[in-house]
Amino acid sequence: MKYCYFVIIILLSTLSNASEPVDLELNMKNTGLAYKKAVQATQLTDFNAAIDEFINLVEVSKTAKFYQEPEKSVQGLDKVLSQAKLAKKVANEQGLAAAKVPLKSIDNLRKKYHKLHEPPGFFELLFGK
Repeated sequence: MKYCYFVIIILLSTLSNASEPVDLELNMKNTGLAYKKAVQATQLTDFNAAIDEFINLVEVSKTAKFYQEPEKSVQGLDKVLSQAKLAKKVANEQGLAAAKVPLKSIDNLRKKYHKLHEPPGFFELLFGK
């Protein structure tokens, strides 16, 4: 009986946490850290742990509220996810060195899509877009 109550409490706490908004800034910092761990990994087990954490954090980021061009933001995150999954597959089949190519494309996607969320410059604020 105690076990049943424990399971119910866990399920209810999970549901209540699911409705909380995502702290996108904190989540992205953790995502960057997981990416860095994946890039610096020298063992396949370390790489897999880091890339799995990265994938999970990107999935959480997709649930965040984006204020500027949300469709493009989610599209960018989907591209990042596909490259991360490809990197994991390649690393497990061909080794860590082969996974560097998809990892590099993740960094390029990050640079491209972060431009969507840069604060407006002085002249944009002054004169509008």
